[in-house]
Amino acid sequence: MKEISWNEFEQVELRVGTILEVFDFPEARKPAYKLKIDFGEEIGIRKSSAQITHHYKKEELVGMQIVGVVNFPPKQIGPFISECLVTGFYDNDGHVVLAVPEKKITKGAKLG
Repeated sequence: MKEISWNEFEQVELRVGTILEVFDFPEARKPAYKLKIDFGEEIGIRKSSAQITHHYKKEELVGMQIVGVVNFPPKQIGPFISECLVTGFYDNDGHVVLAVPEKKITKGAKLG
């Protein structure tokens, strides 16, 4: 594991967002959804793709708060451009479990 400085960690913009819309992403190499996420006034609405189809149905994701990295450059994923990284952890079978706040948080709140 590479050790980083506190200053390096502070440069990562981990923000709370609310999932507004979820779409199938049939062009993805691995099963994934396309997400539209609201990070509040300062950041705005961002798009992302996430390989979370194993544990989550589209309907249950709408309205869910997630933690995302909002200061990575856009990334081309097939025909889709991802504008943020949705965070999560791999379970023992290699499926993603989302990192979510325990309680409702203001959209755009920064991890501190």
